[in-house]
Amino acid sequence: MVALRGWPSFPEELPVFTPETAAAAPQTLFVEWLTEAGEHVLAPHAVTLSTVDADGAPDARVVILKDVGPAGWAVATSSESPKGSQLRKDPRAALTFFWPGRGRQVRLRGPVSPAAPEVSAADFLARPPASRVEAFIGHQSQVLHDPADLDAAAAEAERWVSENPDTAPETWTRYLVDPDEVEFWQASHDRRHVRLRYRKTEGDWVRERLWP
Repeated sequence: MVALRGWPSFPEELPVFTPETAAAAPQTLFVEWLTEAGEHVLAPHAVTLSTVDADGAPDARVVILKDVGPAGWAVATSSESPKGSQLRKDPRAALTFFWPGRGRQVRLRGPVSPAAPEVSAADFLARPPASRVEAFIGHQSQVLHDPADLDAAAAEAERWVSENPDTAPETWTRYLVDPDEVEFWQASHDRRHVRLRYRKTEGDWVRERLWP
């Protein structure tokens, strides 16, 4: 494992981040960074969603950002999935975006709330056909004893989706993370990384520069 110290972490040229000129709201700056990342890296909308289970142990997985706006950051999943179950019991989460090709990271955390059923249904129906089929297969994270069972469930789900193209599962849910804090991290080769934290105070955002 000696090679761990030899692998490069970031490209030679990194973007410049000037916190003093950053937008007043974190959503605005985030969209700027996301758009810029999309010009350089694959899956810039991929995000690590972190929750806690019934025992308080942390759990994390990569999902896709569905939207961002004044109300927060949106992701979606089945309410019967492990992450859906965890959010039902403890409606708090953290999101982590990492774009190594730009030397940038965005972290946020806060309470989570489910969207209205019609919003969640619209989210589901906007998914590609293969993604809708996957959602109807169900049994996420359960033990698969025979791969043939997956093939059979997929065939049944595909039939159902083709016969009911305008139907969304009642369990499909869009979740909105309304953060209390959002941090933007810009790498620097001299290790003097630039960190800017937005902290919500009485409905307004306070910007704070952090030590690396």
